[in-house]
Amino acid sequence: MELLKHGDSVGIVACSNGLDKKSNIIMKELEETLSILGFQTIFSNNLYRTKSIFNGSNKEKAEILMDFFNNPDIKAIFDVSGGDLANGILDYLDFEIIKKNPKLFFGYSDLTVILNAIYAKTGMKTCLYQIRNIVDENKDIQINNFKNTFINMKTNKEYNEITTVENKKSLLNFDYEWIQGNHMEGIVIGGNLRCLLKLAGTKYMPDFENKILFLESMGGDVPKISTYLTQYKQMGILKKVKGIILGSYTEMEKENYEPNIIELVMEVIDDDCMPIIKTNEIGHGKDSKCIIIGSDISIF
Repeated sequence: MELLKHGDSVGIVACSNGLDKKSNIIMKELEETLSILGFQTIFSNNLYRTKSIFNGSNKEKAEILMDFFNNPDIKAIFDVSGGDLANGILDYLDFEIIKKNPKLFFGYSDLTVILNAIYAKTGMKTCLYQIRNIVDENKDIQINNFKNTFINMKTNKEYNEITTVENKKSLLNFDYEWIQGNHMEGIVIGGNLRCLLKLAGTKYMPDFENKILFLESMGGDVPKISTYLTQYKQMGILKKVKGIILGSYTEMEKENYEPNIIELVMEVIDDDCMPIIKTNEIGHGKDSKCIIIGSDISIF
């Protein structure tokens, strides 16, 4: 997975819910910011809602995404959407073409289904991160961290592979606390707690055996979060993984629900040997960092 360079073209898509027309102001700012960073921006023709929350058919959105993967000039693809509709395009994606044309692909929230499906079907690493963060309230820090993580400032090819470097200005480094255990190591899969479950029973669900499971959520009170966690348990997933990373749980933490997310997880997992960490730096926050789906991670 090569890093970005000055002059590269990047694509902007919306594979989940269509954007409100008012978002064109944000998209313009995003284009300007990416231009300052040295990129040419190519926008999907299906960003905005045309009927209800839809911004085209699933097939149309998939065709645009495939066009972007097929385009050798586009070096990264940023999805700027979220919501509920992303799994609709999966049946229209050509994973062989994606595998032959690997590139940086970013999305968060509902894009969890596409990020994990691409990894499951191709082995390609994908990036759980919302590029709109670079034009939001924490944009100065986000821009700086993005540059330090994904833009190649050197000519030596050894810098062209994304790695988790010990650099606080990297989007890949996040603070955390140990809830249980003191070491975890493995390949990260996961994303949004609710959305990942939409892959259950499909050919797009990744293999959880010996993986590190990352889970976060924006919405969800205690009953919702508890029932989602219980489904992971009943599917046998929590017996297969060898570590769990909990991201931010926006609604639960904002409302100070009891039991809290850590208490819920501990009760559902009921496994004293499962390594678990908690971070507040990856999720739906405007200050969120990034985690790479399909990448090895070591935490001590």
